[in-house]
Amino acid sequence: MKRNVLVLATIVACACIGTKAGAQTISLGLAESFAVLGATTVTNTGPTVLFGDLGLWPGTSITGFPPGTVNGTIHITDTLAMEAQAAALVAYNQLAGLVPTTTLSGSLGGLTLLPGVYQITSAAQLTGTLTLNGNGMADPLFVFQIGSSLTTGSASSVVETNGANFSNVYWQVGSSATLGTNSQFNGTLIANTSDTLTTGATVNGHIFALHGAVTLDSNIISVPEPATVALLFLGLALVAVVKGSAIHRSRRGLA
Repeated sequence: MKRNVLVLATIVACACIGTKAGAQTISLGLAESFAVLGATTVTNTGPTVLFGDLGLWPGTSITGFPPGTVNGTIHITDTLAMEAQAAALVAYNQLAGLVPTTTLSGSLGGLTLLPGVYQITSAAQLTGTLTLNGNGMADPLFVFQIGSSLTTGSASSVVETNGANFSNVYWQVGSSATLGTNSQFNGTLIANTSDTLTTGATVNGHIFALHGAVTLDSNIISVPEPATVALLFLGLALVAVVKGSAIHRSRRGLA
């Protein structure tokens, strides 16, 4: 029995190392559960759906829910919203402080990028499709450091291939971001000022505004599910230990 416990501990430890230490990640801390986090106001029009929490600090006005729905908790100027804003600021500064691996012009449409830290010194625009190729890595990191604004066009998209995952894609925006009509945007977007999502824009990730408003219009925003891979490894580890124990008992004639 002691041997089984030791084996289980070893397998679980290896699983945790593989999902955390083996990949470069950015911590969102207490902001992790928030689909939308604003500073001055959060305003919604239409049937927006948030899969995650909705927060505001230090402002006091969240409007448009309903008709919008929140599959999570609404935090208005409470302690958690304040701490989430502080955590988002820490993440923003961490992203801004990373050493760029590549400098890009402002146009992102049509590009296929490998993992890295991409710096755009002024405004960034996305029309068409931006493809993030994970190059077969485990949880590859993509960071975009944008000097001023980010604007995505109507029906534009960010897509991940070959192991890339929106949970490890980050956009650090020096001023404000606007996501175009019916666009598909992936990753954590932290704007220094404000975020505007136009009609039908869909986001897999987080929408954070550090000092201004978040404006929504018939959007769908879904946060990543935390620790899914680690839980999978844990489940597989438990199955392996249980099966091993059953085989051992059977050979000893104890089954």
